[in-house]
Amino acid sequence: MHNLTDQNFTEEIEKFDGVVLVDFWADWCAPCHMLAPTIDELAEDYKSNAKLKIMKLDVDANTQTAAKFNVLSIPTVLVFKNGSPVGQIVGVQPKDNFVEILDRALES
Repeated sequence: MHNLTDQNFTEEIEKFDGVVLVDFWADWCAPCHMLAPTIDELAEDYKSNAKLKIMKLDVDANTQTAAKFNVLSIPTVLVFKNGSPVGQIVGVQPKDNFVEILDRALES
């Protein structure tokens, strides 16, 4: 799993031909820590898929990107396809919800 920054967001997300799940989080956020094992499991489950990346963005260190996508509550997970947002999940959710949104993005 890779970390995103305001500086590398365009290169990693907007120029990527495929699907990217971005976990917007902060170190002080207890729900973010609750969601982290699910994100790690997804990264492991999909690691062989070259058309999918799973990344994290610390909202405290990267305020420009968080503001650009109106991330007002964390954890927020955005799913991008070919550089454009195609899905969003806010809060701690079951793993199946993330699998559903990823599979839908990969199939379309």
